[in-house]
Amino acid sequence: MSVAPEIAILAEAALLVPAQPAGAQPAGAQPGGALSATRAPQVPQVTLGTLARQLRMLAATPERWWGLVQFNPDRSVKIRVEDQPEYEAWLVVLPPGDSGGDCDCGVATIIAGEATEGAPGSAVLRPGPTRVHGQRHRLRGHGAGYSISLHARARRAGQAGPRLSP
Repeated sequence: MSVAPEIAILAEAALLVPAQPAGAQPAGAQPGGALSATRAPQVPQVTLGTLARQLRMLAATPERWWGLVQFNPDRSVKIRVEDQPEYEAWLVVLPPGDSGGDCDCGVATIIAGEATEGAPGSAVLRPGPTRVHGQRHRLRGHGAGYSISLHARARRAGQAGPRLSP
């Protein structure tokens, strides 16, 4: 089964961060370009809408992440795809029948296969729609094949460094 039609549906051109005017200095910058020692540069807050748009753009460009996909029949695999100051994104590959795991993403989409969210027997999630989450949730594999999902979350103000394990 090809996922090309689902990827085409997700494609939408947009920018994550608007262009900065020429000569603009980052927050906390002093004249001459040096950063103030008392104030760290501010990471712009990303809205859920912007995060969902970025996730759709990432899903629509599989050449950026398909080579990272790993299929492990014994356990789910979490793979970092993007690690930006404003957000982070990762893939989750669930083998057939996997009980899944807790997820604290802001937005997610199924790339291939099927999954359920929450308790066994929940509604089946299929490729295409982007789901927005406001709390921790549990993603479980469903069906006879692997499930591949793409997830993203905004970084909180002041959050530094990667949160995902490699």
